[in-house]
Amino acid sequence: MKKLFLASLSTFNAAVGVPALFIFVLAASLWSCDSSRIYDQNYDFDGRQWLASEEPVFEFEVVDTSVGYDLYTSIRNESDYLNANLYYEYVLSDSLGNVLEKKLLSQFLFDHKSGKPFGSTVLGDIFDHRFLILENYRFEKPGRYSLKYSHKMRTDTLKGILAVGLRVNRHMPD
Repeated sequence: MKKLFLASLSTFNAAVGVPALFIFVLAASLWSCDSSRIYDQNYDFDGRQWLASEEPVFEFEVVDTSVGYDLYTSIRNESDYLNANLYYEYVLSDSLGNVLEKKLLSQFLFDHKSGKPFGSTVLGDIFDHRFLILENYRFEKPGRYSLKYSHKMRTDTLKGILAVGLRVNRHMPD
């Protein structure tokens, strides 16, 4: 079996080349570097807009209660989103529905004076943001937890908000 693997590897090197193998190994190692992440999901809104009636819920599992966790909100918006900021609320609940945390937040997606968008972009007119909402949060018991988002803007439809998401990391002390 080992000879077959080595023969396959040498055939791969001859066909594709050592640089391609190096890039593959580098990419695989970079992917695995983020060992602190335990959950990362996004909810994409239909029609490229967030309706007030849409309240995405994210469910995740906590196994280790001896460590703290950092929870982040992810927002994806287009450059034609009409507001500089976004008011939203999150509700963190345990598996029995008990509310553990509830908070109204306001985050700027654009500079309120210049209109310059914040966040990172790859596509030019779509911007990704990540906001820390709970730092080094301690869950009392292992189990399933959920976090629900709702927007609290004055208009029912937020055109240009494409997605909202939740990322949960193990807290890494500085």
